[in-house]
Amino acid sequence: MRITARHLRLASGLVLLTYVSLHLTNHALGIWSIDLAERGLTWSIALWQSPPGTALLYGAAGVHFALACRTVYTRRHWDLPIIEWVRLWAGFSLPLLLIGHVVTTRLAVTLYHSEPNYRLVVTTLVRSGTQGWQLALLAPGWLHGCLGLWLSLRRFAPIRRARPVLIGIVVLVPLLSAFGFLRMERAVSITDVAAPSRPALGPWREAILMSYIALVAGAFVAGRVRSR
Repeated sequence: MRITARHLRLASGLVLLTYVSLHLTNHALGIWSIDLAERGLTWSIALWQSPPGTALLYGAAGVHFALACRTVYTRRHWDLPIIEWVRLWAGFSLPLLLIGHVVTTRLAVTLYHSEPNYRLVVTTLVRSGTQGWQLALLAPGWLHGCLGLWLSLRRFAPIRRARPVLIGIVVLVPLLSAFGFLRMERAVSITDVAAPSRPALGPWREAILMSYIALVAGAFVAGRVRSR
């Protein structure tokens, strides 16, 4: 079977949606206890920071982003339904929120061997006053993935019949995740956790963010020039 861009988009999107789903579920474990969330985080790290997991996750992210830029470049008009605009907003806004989070977690692990844990992450966010950003991270990736999956599968009758249940899942999962994070925030005493000592990661965050914006803007401008 010939592999098309649609197949690659769906496959890479499913990998990313799996990652986001497990991340949200892990946050939701904080509703019961932060220790349970820590155990879930240990399993998640073992999965996604292993060589196969890292290759799969970042490979899927690269493919999905490249296809998104290709879509921006080749699209000749932007007269889209509301659901498509929401999906595009969620997809392209997620990296704007996520880049800083990735730099301070995964990049810190790679460069400085700083192992993440919920007590440290929650404490760092509370001390910096950025816990609101963490909650904002929950929505765009989840919404983008769910809408993309719906647009791909809505032609099947069983999927259409399950629409009320699916809407409930779309709403409930991020709410439980946010509630779990807030419970962990209340459970952690920031005076008991020492602030990590690591070199500044700001230049990394700014460089990656500027590169992302430049690539998306470049694809859009090149597409307009091509259309004319």
